[in-house]
Amino acid sequence: MTTDQVLIGVGLILVLAVGSQILASRLRIPALIVLLPIGFAAGALSDDVDPERLLGVAFSPLVSLAVAVILYDAGLGLDLARLRGHTRRVVVRLIWIGVPITWLLGAILAAPLLGMSRRGAVMLGAILVVSGPTVVGPLLGFVRPKDRLQHILVWEGSLIDPVGGILGALVFHAVVSSSKHHFRSGVADFLVSMGVGVAGGVVGAGLLWGLFRVLRLGEVLGTTAQLAAVIGVAAFCDVVRDDTGLIAAVMMGLAVADLPGIDVPARRPFFETLVSLILGLLFVTISATVTPESLRHVALPALGLAAFLVLAARPLVAAVSTAGTDLTRGERGFIGWMAPRGIVAAATASTFSAGLVAAGIGGAHKILPATFVVIVATVTLYGLTASPVARRLGVVRLSRSRPLLVGGDPWVVDLGVALRSAGLEVLMWAGEEEQRERIGQAGIELAPGELLAATTGGAAELEGITAVYFLTAEDDFNALAAVILRGSVEGTVHRLNAPPESHGVVAPFIGGEVLFGADLTWPAISRRYQHGAAVVGQPAGDAVPPGCDLLFLVRRDGSLDPVTNSTTPHLRPDDTVLLLTPGGQDATRPPE
Repeated sequence: MTTDQVLIGVGLILVLAVGSQILASRLRIPALIVLLPIGFAAGALSDDVDPERLLGVAFSPLVSLAVAVILYDAGLGLDLARLRGHTRRVVVRLIWIGVPITWLLGAILAAPLLGMSRRGAVMLGAILVVSGPTVVGPLLGFVRPKDRLQHILVWEGSLIDPVGGILGALVFHAVVSSSKHHFRSGVADFLVSMGVGVAGGVVGAGLLWGLFRVLRLGEVLGTTAQLAAVIGVAAFCDVVRDDTGLIAAVMMGLAVADLPGIDVPARRPFFETLVSLILGLLFVTISATVTPESLRHVALPALGLAAFLVLAARPLVAAVSTAGTDLTRGERGFIGWMAPRGIVAAATASTFSAGLVAAGIGGAHKILPATFVVIVATVTLYGLTASPVARRLGVVRLSRSRPLLVGGDPWVVDLGVALRSAGLEVLMWAGEEEQRERIGQAGIELAPGELLAATTGGAAELEGITAVYFLTAEDDFNALAAVILRGSVEGTVHRLNAPPESHGVVAPFIGGEVLFGADLTWPAISRRYQHGAAVVGQPAGDAVPPGCDLLFLVRRDGSLDPVTNSTTPHLRPDDTVLLLTPGGQDATRPPE
């Protein structure tokens, strides 16, 4: 290819990847539903987006390293503290029991349905066991299932990808070898591969520990150091043994997120942006390698295979994996209706199909197009049906607001009590032990002590939190934490306004969503409280007593609208208003 063709191809792939994701966000559908057909159409209409022509032999290794970065980011979001009890039991079963069942059933049906040899069908079955966080995560973001379901499915997707990648590599080497030695040492090879991956993860975690505990790297350099460490360790592991870099990447992500002593300033938004871009590029390029000619005699049988995996194999895996646990019937049903195939299936099929064809494996040329059809079918089906199925099974999180109040002063605790009385599920966090005791005595759920630190460090999102309100006496803390947390919650992040006489370094100069009126700063509210003010609630239709300030509106549907320095939400008769009374001996308090 000429230089101009390479430039056109690279530019076109990037534009298609990002453009597809923008279109999907406007249509409010998972991006994969757009990426796959766009990549396929681009590959059919132009040779400029053919990754094998653009990159040659470098395509497969680059795909493997890109997937390692995706899995490292997935590992950053895994919280070991939540993997316990029946949740852990289900996740372990989904991996160690679900993978063999799916592999076996997929291979048994693929041979007669697609007209493949036994070895080709075994390879396709191994490829189709994986799911992945890059497809499960966006789908769950649309569905918003209950926390336990979210944890189970995200853990399964994050762990099954490296296991499936290693399984694919082992099966590939087995099927291209002589039939006499097909699976004689398969278990030993698998354990060796797992050992190499785990060892690589330990080395990588130790490397990051040294970088951040000894060298004290800052955020920008620390973020790029993480990226270099993940790619370097994954590349070395893949050289030692195929696809073991995926295990190492997940292990490194888990170490950064969960192990004590590794204080890494992970800039999660950077990795989220990078993963989003990588995901778009991979799906466009891999889809472009599927030709219309290759789908001609594969599409309908592959749709039949996808239907079997969705309607028979996955429900069976879910039933076996959840047996004897305390999961509800609805939770078991939803696990049985959530197994989309994603980037690792596409990457594995793309990597090994050419080698299988060259080895003369019967039906090997059908593996990539069949995998493409299964990915499109499962992502589209689950993307369009997951939300109504979750609602029908009763496993969707309540739509009512779940605010997090940061601060533990008496007026903040009273605000939490008033919000709870209005029907909201309130969570509070405070740094001082006295404030935490006050929160506990009020009967309000106290966030874990490490919650705020973990989130501001980028280790995990605040799951289930719909809004965060910073109400402490530290103006700079409120301002900086609000900036850092923005984008880590489903809703908005607000802070108290800094008073004109504030000695804060940054608070007076940082914009953003400021709560209440300009005069309702922390000192002003505290002074009023010392003179008898209170936070109270009343129906919006009742007259507001003189001197009261409107703080929040709790809507009939459970949503929460704060008053800010720029907007006052419109009152409706069926709303509940939270007011700050004026205080003083003559202050009139509205009825509770």
